[in-house]
Amino acid sequence: MTSKTRLGGKQVYIVDGSRTPFLKAAGVPGPFRASDLAVNCSRPLMARQPFVETAVDQVVVGCVSSGPDEANIARVIALRLGCGDQVPAWTVQRNCASGMQAVVCAAKDIAAGRSQLILAGGTESMSHHPLVLKEQMVTWLGRWYQAKSFGAKARHITQLKLAWLQPVIALLRGLTDPVVGLSMGQTAEELAWHFKVSREEMDAYALRSHQRLAAGMDAGHLHEVEPLYDSKGHVYSEDGGLRRESSLQKLAKLRPVFDKPVGSVTAGNSAQVTDGAAMLLLASHDAVRQYKLQPLGRITDFQWAALDPSQMGLGPVHAMAPILQRHALNSDDIDYWEVNEAFAAQILACCKAWTDTDYCRKNLSLEHAFQAIPADKLNVDGGGISMGHPVGASGARIILHLLHTLKRNQGKRGIASLCVGGGQGGAVLLETE
Repeated sequence: MTSKTRLGGKQVYIVDGSRTPFLKAAGVPGPFRASDLAVNCSRPLMARQPFVETAVDQVVVGCVSSGPDEANIARVIALRLGCGDQVPAWTVQRNCASGMQAVVCAAKDIAAGRSQLILAGGTESMSHHPLVLKEQMVTWLGRWYQAKSFGAKARHITQLKLAWLQPVIALLRGLTDPVVGLSMGQTAEELAWHFKVSREEMDAYALRSHQRLAAGMDAGHLHEVEPLYDSKGHVYSEDGGLRRESSLQKLAKLRPVFDKPVGSVTAGNSAQVTDGAAMLLLASHDAVRQYKLQPLGRITDFQWAALDPSQMGLGPVHAMAPILQRHALNSDDIDYWEVNEAFAAQILACCKAWTDTDYCRKNLSLEHAFQAIPADKLNVDGGGISMGHPVGASGARIILHLLHTLKRNQGKRGIASLCVGGGQGGAVLLETE
């Protein structure tokens, strides 16, 4: 099912953007919280604009889990940036598409004439996702605090069970669908089985992602990345998940993670748990003219779609198809594609479903499938498998990088899309001037 929405009204431009390096989580909380990441990539972005921070009308940020110290994290970011007390800010959450949702929300307000300049994007510090107490332990603590006398507390402490002290890892729980009971990796295994995606295909795609990211870094194609500096003076200038030494032989040695006896989805052909942020500056035509801005491109259309949560990885197919239909386009009309790499199995399944007439007829009500997406036009500088997937930020990152890719290669039209945990998909159609 799709929600039939289309960007109408005034033109919406993306004039600039920045992102942090994506830092691979190392099992302990990283050096930056989610607001730190967004602030640190937004400061240089705003510093190079011909207007001050207080000129923006809104700040909209996508984030899946900001933590108790960053409630309404968009407002925290806006105030830390110096946008001022009078600039409203709000946070959105659509799982993996939270950053894209923030950009779409901003675009809709500009298209409707309600705003002229909006700072929007996404941030996530997955290494800081909390540990949570079990419900039995929370109940025990509540009754402990209710006990008033020493005797009552003494009797109550005898009821404590050591097993209750084991924390719940919120990140792992969040990556499991509560309705169908499958982890995101298990849904990728489902797609691999349904579309006959082999382990060899997955590993080959994963290797290509690393090779393309390495080539993109070496060629200077990731100039939207702003370095991070921690409190100890360490500098982080590149995506931490890149494995230049990766090979098919090394990938083949990794064991399945989500279906251990017979599965094919491994840590090597899956997106990495990562901290990162990406922020974009959106503007109306009037703002572009007033400040003499040079837009990277404009948002032409967008689409949200929903499907069976156990098939969530096919969300991009369901979101991209209506856009191409509305504009009477086929795959060869799109110059470049950025489709988030949650899993190699997932993105390869999307490519197969895209050209599968039976699938398109049964699930998208189309008479014909689409032309194949050319491999040399898809994720040309790598993606989530090699650079990581900070869930709140990836949707903004792929929009920003797609615009730079179009500009660099003199492309006219591109689509950014991703799958969304819970069985959804999002897509944005971008055009250059």
